[in-house]
Amino acid sequence: MRGFWVSVAALAVSAPAFAPASAQALRGEVQEQMPSLMAIYQDLHANPELSFMEVRSAGILAAEARKLGFSVTEKVGGTGVVAVMKNGDGPVVMVRADMDGLPVTEQTGLPGASKVRVTTAEGVETGVMHACGHDTHMTAWIGVARLMAANKDKWSGTLVMIGQPAEERGAGARMMLEDGLYTRFPKPEYVLAFHDAAQFPAGKIGYTPGYALANVDSVDILVKGVGGHGAYPQATKDPIVLASRIVGALQTLVSREISPLDSAVVTVGSFHAGAKHNIISDEARLQLTVRSYTDTVRDHLLDGIARIAKGEAIAAGIPDDRMPVVTVQRDEYTPATYNTPAFTEEMAAFLKTSFGEERVVQMPPVMGGEDFGRFGREDKSIKSLIVWVGGVPQAEYDAAKKEGRTLPSLHSPFWAPDAPAVISTATEALTAMTMKLMGKGAS
Repeated sequence: MRGFWVSVAALAVSAPAFAPASAQALRGEVQEQMPSLMAIYQDLHANPELSFMEVRSAGILAAEARKLGFSVTEKVGGTGVVAVMKNGDGPVVMVRADMDGLPVTEQTGLPGASKVRVTTAEGVETGVMHACGHDTHMTAWIGVARLMAANKDKWSGTLVMIGQPAEERGAGARMMLEDGLYTRFPKPEYVLAFHDAAQFPAGKIGYTPGYALANVDSVDILVKGVGGHGAYPQATKDPIVLASRIVGALQTLVSREISPLDSAVVTVGSFHAGAKHNIISDEARLQLTVRSYTDTVRDHLLDGIARIAKGEAIAAGIPDDRMPVVTVQRDEYTPATYNTPAFTEEMAAFLKTSFGEERVVQMPPVMGGEDFGRFGREDKSIKSLIVWVGGVPQAEYDAAKKEGRTLPSLHSPFWAPDAPAVISTATEALTAMTMKLMGKGAS
């Protein structure tokens, strides 16, 4: 098993020989910060907090920003942090990091692994882990804040840095916006973020113009029936059979109602019904995840789910007062993340001058969700970009590819990113993009 982090001396992923002097200087500043940043990362990793509970993590971000001279406001949208640094005239740029961990018991076996256990609001005792890498996001956020504060002579404008809660519940961005993120604080012209990636090697940067991540809806279906004895099914309306028909019919939404050129997913992740072998229950419960990119496809899927559930119930002879109840969990809806195409291409071309063509690559969109998309969606004039930063050590990536085995994914209890490579790459990339947008003399 590899160590908890590689040595800082091993961090320097090769840079292109043609990288400009400014990029080389920035890379040097990042490396100077890495020992301190890794100590912060170790602390954050060992002390993860679930969505809506990120009090300690928010406090670390707020304290670091205050030391650097930012004006800091806490408890925005729950536990959110907003740090503002005004430095003359110029654009407003927002840099975001999410803070929450997941109800996952870490199984990496690494020194410094999380041993935190909590009881959730639902009464479930669970381990807690940064299984999605938000600890690397927060650490890089601190790195960007430090570098921007240390280089105020090189940029002009207003920098807004936010620590966002509850990304994993699809709620944090909405909560911060509803709490006045764009009215109480300077509204950005540009919003930037990154996410660590488990699908490609550490230190590489991935970008996706246009739709990058999906609309994500959670849908519950309560299927009502008429219960009774398993020996006398003719006297019942079996909700398990009806729910099974609904599950099967839902598959036609994507295969027969959505264009093959559009992306969509309808997955039934949970099916619960009954309590005993010889009893036909009076209800069954289904839980679905529904994913799409465009609002048009999303609306078609959600309308179709309700139509199919009702139609199958009618076909099964269910009384009108026992029709299925379809509930879309509106509070946890995550809208699709859309990277402003021209802006994304511009930033990608810029990053290639510093990191090289081989380290900055275009990636296909994925069906995962990320509520970062709300920040650009709130005002279509805002230019928005989230990039991927690879976290798989190159040797592990190459070995897995050669052996044909699957690597741990995000949300896996075994996910252990090469944190120094992720943090150093993300810190440099986000700082470089921010300084380009705010650089004195920038167009």
